[in-house]
Amino acid sequence: VQLQASGGGTVQAGESLRLSCAASRSIVAFKSMGWYRQAPGKQREFVARIIANGDTQYADSVKGRFAISKDNAKRTWYLQTSDLKPEDTAVYYCSAALGGNLLWGQGTQVTVSS
Repeated sequence: VQLQASGGGTVQAGESLRLSCAASRSIVAFKSMGWYRQAPGKQREFVARIIANGDTQYADSVKGRFAISKDNAKRTWYLQTSDLKPEDTAVYYCSAALGGNLLWGQGTQVTVSS
């Protein structure tokens, strides 16, 4: 299974981006789908997760600003970001839990300038 993340870019503080993660197969069997990020010199951290039943979870740092969603028909999940801050600058990785495995996409860079 391959995951392809896209949608990153360079924006100014306060702006928005929508990240997408497209899977090479149906996502119906995925237990959960999510997003993590890694800033330079820092460890990868959890951002958001959507469970197969639609329940969502967010890191405290992004609650109220980011929203995760999925489209089973398109085999894609999204991270709608808003009110971006310079501290949101990172490589964003999509992930998916399938069986006992955690799958990763290749990452997409988000850079927020002040």
